[in-house]
Amino acid sequence: MARLPWRARLYIGTIVAAAVVLLIRGPFGGVTWWREVAVLGVLLVVFESTATLLRPRELAWSPAPIATLAAVVLVGPVGAALVGACTAFGLRRGPTLVQRAFNTGMLALSAYLAGRAFIAAHGHVGQPVSGSFPGIIGPFAVAAVVHAVANHGLLGGVLWLTSQPQKRGRRTSAPGMSLELIVSDLGYGAFGLLIAALWSVTGLFAPVLVLIPVAVARWAVAQIVEQQRAYEAAVGALCQAVETKDLYTRGHSDRVSRGSVMIAREIGMRGERVEALRYAGMLHDVGKLGVATRVLQKTGKLTEEEYAAIQLHPMRGLEVVREIGFLDEALAGIMHHHERIDGRGYPMGLAGDEIPEFARILAVADAFDSMTSTRSYRGARPIEEAIFELRRWAGTQFDPAFVDAFVAAVLKEGWQCPEPEPITGDLPAIPAQDHDDPASPLRVIASERYPGPVIERGPQVPGSRRPDLPDRGPNLNNANY
Repeated sequence: MARLPWRARLYIGTIVAAAVVLLIRGPFGGVTWWREVAVLGVLLVVFESTATLLRPRELAWSPAPIATLAAVVLVGPVGAALVGACTAFGLRRGPTLVQRAFNTGMLALSAYLAGRAFIAAHGHVGQPVSGSFPGIIGPFAVAAVVHAVANHGLLGGVLWLTSQPQKRGRRTSAPGMSLELIVSDLGYGAFGLLIAALWSVTGLFAPVLVLIPVAVARWAVAQIVEQQRAYEAAVGALCQAVETKDLYTRGHSDRVSRGSVMIAREIGMRGERVEALRYAGMLHDVGKLGVATRVLQKTGKLTEEEYAAIQLHPMRGLEVVREIGFLDEALAGIMHHHERIDGRGYPMGLAGDEIPEFARILAVADAFDSMTSTRSYRGARPIEEAIFELRRWAGTQFDPAFVDAFVAAVLKEGWQCPEPEPITGDLPAIPAQDHDDPASPLRVIASERYPGPVIERGPQVPGSRRPDLPDRGPNLNNANY
């Protein structure tokens, strides 16, 4: 506990103390009341001992609401809190003593609040009878919602307080307040009402009868989690393959993914799309697997043929991942993340709102990480300079709304730049040209390929549908070229 911030220690101590006070105050029932608490407590211990680890490995999920909500109906708020306190006896390895204490207090408080909500909604505490239905369903639903919100809200508080200060930016929801998990808790909580309804008929065997369908449902959840881990492994392998071709881009995909998610949260994007965008960021450069390594690692000026090969990598990326079903909207981001707002990008020369939203977000994060990272052909730029460049080309190359969102997120959450790599060899000479004039008819290409833009007279970028428009500036959203 000494390693935790003092605010987190105070928060955890308050939660545990409140739970202890509630349990000490009572009131407590008779022998029958304690028998029901003991049986449901054992059921909760079984659930907690077999909890499913989620993708953030520090979090775990179990169908504990089944036991605590059954206790809400059968024995009331205090009895439900006692059942929740049985979390302390879970056999799962991993939680520290402090984590176990917090989990115990959190579940006990959630169960108590759910019990109070059940009574406030005119629910009758005790074994349901035939006349209890359907009237009991409404109060039970209220209790289930209160239980889920309290549980995830208390968990979100400790996650926020134990996170790094620079990561406490604005979120679309409280940390830990996952909509999917809340819905899952509500669904499993319905089994609690089933246990309470069966209790008058089967007595202590009611939990046993419910365990069978619960076990099947738990197995399904475990399969989903394993599938998610398989997705992560597949995506990670593709990213590693790309970065193996160019050591200077190591970690680039992860940082672009993180930056894209920062933008998504800043604009209030919903959870499912944020997850798809995260994958898009990780895989946006997968098409470079089809580009020759000598081109990717070249320190000199690119030929027209080499630059054309680079321009093909978004389409090659789409070909690589288009059959991966879980990517969904991410495919559009991978395909079009090098388009420009002014229509001078590639591969299709889309402009403005024609460019998919994911692609416009990825372009900002991609450019920023490229500018703040060391490459074989130039050193990293300071964060302040990279932000200046994003704002400078907002409306020309980047979507201004996403530039503003990214800058706001970086100012609040910070940005961890990669460790600088040594630059080997001589950098190519840059001709002295006036390239700051946005009306210049000269073509500026591959600005991120060199310390400054190389200006050439020549044909327009292949694939552009707007040859009548002059180029407005360097192609900053190209991570390497």
